[in-house]
Amino acid sequence: MRITVTLPASDLDRAKAWYAQVLGVEPVESRPTGELWYELGDSRFLLYSSQFAGTNQATAAGIQVDDFDATVAQLRERGAVLEDYDFGEDFRTTDGIITMPDGNRSAWMKDSEGNILAITSM
Repeated sequence: MRITVTLPASDLDRAKAWYAQVLGVEPVESRPTGELWYELGDSRFLLYSSQFAGTNQATAAGIQVDDFDATVAQLRERGAVLEDYDFGEDFRTTDGIITMPDGNRSAWMKDSEGNILAITSM
């Protein structure tokens, strides 16, 4: 069994450019219907056309990375803007990053379509 992340895009060409520029990934498969398949590590995700892109107000996908600081720096250099959240003392980002009680850190950004993506230390 395998879970696949599916992310909507109101403009697939814009989304494809964002994923190439910011995440540094290119589609591994393009379907005749326009869907784009990507691979990150051992995972696959699908970008598909939808008028509802960006309407989800929660994290749509999470990416776990080995070197959190280097990844965040690289994403920022490539134009990613980290989101700031303040849900009280237990969940508040500082400069786009939150450190959890266990020491793990996370950051969130939106792709070109408004989908919220999390970057998390492993």
